[in-house]
Amino acid sequence: MIKFKVNNKPVNVDVDPQTPLLWVLRDNLGLTGTKFGCGMAQCGACTVHIGGQAVRSCVAPVSRADGKEVTTIEGLSPDLSHPLQRAWLEIDVPQCGYCQSGQIMSAAVLLREKPQPTDQDIDQAMTGNICRCGTYPRIRQAIHRAAELAKGGAR
Repeated sequence: MIKFKVNNKPVNVDVDPQTPLLWVLRDNLGLTGTKFGCGMAQCGACTVHIGGQAVRSCVAPVSRADGKEVTTIEGLSPDLSHPLQRAWLEIDVPQCGYCQSGQIMSAAVLLREKPQPTDQDIDQAMTGNICRCGTYPRIRQAIHRAAELAKGGAR
């Protein structure tokens, strides 16, 4: 039995400890906001937080979450009020939207570590999060906007 918290709720799962966290989240817990992209930790679509760190859940065994806090896109905010979610909507970032939960989860760690990131900070932190639609300029703009919103900036 593996015990951890997901989005502040305690869970117990009886699965093989080597099962990728992604599949436990999606198939066992019904949290489908985290997406399967490549299965090799190369695209970032499956990014979640374990203990506050961005992790590619497609290659992270569920045992890595044992005793820890896991946050998925569903747990970022209950009502899309997180500055990143607000900025994503305001800037109209997504086209297909498939990669966006992973993009937002990576950006959340960046903003926690660097509340006012530069373009270079954003580019470095978001490397490895692939957007097939090429919305990178809007992603960067939305991260800057989220930083403004987080410090109370309204436009």
